[in-house]
Amino acid sequence: MTKLVALVPILPLLGFVIVGLGGKKLSKSLSGWIASGVVLISFVVSLILFFHLNQNSEQEVSIKLFDWIAAGRFSADLTLMVDPLTSIFLLVITGVGFLIHLYSIGYMHDDEGHNKFFSYLNLFVFFMLLLVMGSNFLVMYVGWEGVGLCSYLLIGFWHKNNSYNNAAKKAFIVNRIGDLGFLLGMFLIYVTFGSLNYSEVFSQAKFYVSDEPVLIAITLLLFVGAVGKSAQLPLYTWLPDAMAGPTPVSALIHAATMVTAGIYMVARSNILYTLAPTSLHIVALIGVITAVFAATIGLLQNDIKKVLAYSTVSQLGYMFLALGMGAYTTAVFHVVTHAFFKALLFLGAGSVIHAMGGEQDIRKMGGLKSHLPTTYLTFLIGTIAISGIPPFAGFFSKDEILAHAFAHNKIFWLLGLGGSVLTAFYMFRLLYLTFFGSFRGTHHQQQHLHESPKSITIPLIVLAALSVVGGFIGLPEAFHTKHLLKSFLSPVFADSDLRMLPAEITHATEYALMALAIIIVIVVVLLARNKYVVKGELPLQDGAPMTALPKLIAHKYYVDEIYDSFIVKPLHWIGTIFYRFMDIQVIDALVNFVGKATVWSSDRVRLIQTGKIGYYVFVMVLSVALLLLYISY
Repeated sequence: MTKLVALVPILPLLGFVIVGLGGKKLSKSLSGWIASGVVLISFVVSLILFFHLNQNSEQEVSIKLFDWIAAGRFSADLTLMVDPLTSIFLLVITGVGFLIHLYSIGYMHDDEGHNKFFSYLNLFVFFMLLLVMGSNFLVMYVGWEGVGLCSYLLIGFWHKNNSYNNAAKKAFIVNRIGDLGFLLGMFLIYVTFGSLNYSEVFSQAKFYVSDEPVLIAITLLLFVGAVGKSAQLPLYTWLPDAMAGPTPVSALIHAATMVTAGIYMVARSNILYTLAPTSLHIVALIGVITAVFAATIGLLQNDIKKVLAYSTVSQLGYMFLALGMGAYTTAVFHVVTHAFFKALLFLGAGSVIHAMGGEQDIRKMGGLKSHLPTTYLTFLIGTIAISGIPPFAGFFSKDEILAHAFAHNKIFWLLGLGGSVLTAFYMFRLLYLTFFGSFRGTHHQQQHLHESPKSITIPLIVLAALSVVGGFIGLPEAFHTKHLLKSFLSPVFADSDLRMLPAEITHATEYALMALAIIIVIVVVLLARNKYVVKGELPLQDGAPMTALPKLIAHKYYVDEIYDSFIVKPLHWIGTIFYRFMDIQVIDALVNFVGKATVWSSDRVRLIQTGKIGYYVFVMVLSVALLLLYISY
């Protein structure tokens, strides 16, 4: 069984090598199936490991590949491990990742960089698997940086468009801010515990007093890394711009891999956070504010992928809200359900864009329901799931988060409920404007409207099915049934569960909260239908006059402009000053002085080389005489 562990990440890496080195020698279909096949086999192996952990008392399967670093007292080895938490993430990464690969075969078939695209996808999956399978923070960090690199390559995949290159650079640079926090956190962990191995760090941490300053510092530094990678305030701005990449990339980044890395890192370090309640409160606060903030922006976005992007930022906020309340299992539960319906929504959006000939503005769509029946039905399922309507997957995970919020902090619950209502409105706004009413595109687009090929629709159908049944792995205790996911993950969070103060609510209260949330969401859905279907209202066109608040929201609160004015431009100005004075007048002058001094001295020294033998004999005799004189005295 231990040998199977190594196969999970090695197979996508092998796919990257084969497809990458094969280049144009491999046909498009062959490279697509090779890249998809290795991820599928990884999923099968992950499934075997999942059942092994579920059916046996063994809590972890690991394999040491080799000793990696040994320097003084520091040592680190490359050991891969699979425990219940890792197992869940493996299934999501490889399962949803395979469906995205399969979808990409049809979606990217006519792209000239087809084979390169699939090699990048495989590399992305490899680094994400390495991130969740490492047995220490250093291996996690390698995977962490790896997915950052791959996101840069994939977001800027269509590099002939300079705006896409700028989006890729933005993602890379903003993530570096978070990565620095993670790196400093690792340094502090090693200084404090003398190791970076999870087992050693967490076993020592149990003996620390709650809210000890060093634990607060470690957890907040790690959280900075999570904020960058999982796009929370204030480092969220890269994620909406990441829509520049091909739609399968958007689905892979937003649903199954990169953005969930921060959630995994906090969940993996759960005992450190449990012993730092101050940090947990900050995590919850940032999460709930981000959830509501991003949801308000989603209300007035008109790019189909941008709406989903801000939705991702908002849903990640809910996950951090759950983590901040110590509900680690609940956060992982929402990661799983979100992977299903968000991948479905992004791939559905890609199907719409494919049918519209590349158009992404929902104001130019409408009436696609009859032309794209499979895409419409699956997109409807994804919209219902993310809106938290039972019995779809999103209802159970979001309800669990709100129940914990109600038990811990009523203000957080109220904000979370408000964000959930906003989510339902902007998602059904997106659905109605895209699929209902009359077609608003060009005549040429209307003539070419058609349902996507099976390579695109089959992944949509599978993800739609998962979005329907995925929530049943975490039925609430109010239903008098077993929470399967909580039971499976209990060994990972056992130490934290022992230390967390219980904040239970009665079953009657939970039923009331469910009913309230469902009623409000249904009312909001009906309001959206009345506004965009019955009345047929359309969003304002660009440049149309708007009142102050809608204008503020439509311009995303001018956050990018604020960053540009107060951070980017001052740094550019400082950089220009340093370039003109330090770089040119100091550094360049110093380098040029060395060159000029060498030329000047060479001009003088070369005069010694006369080419006359008599002169050379004279110099040699004189040198020997001087040497003897020196020795004598």
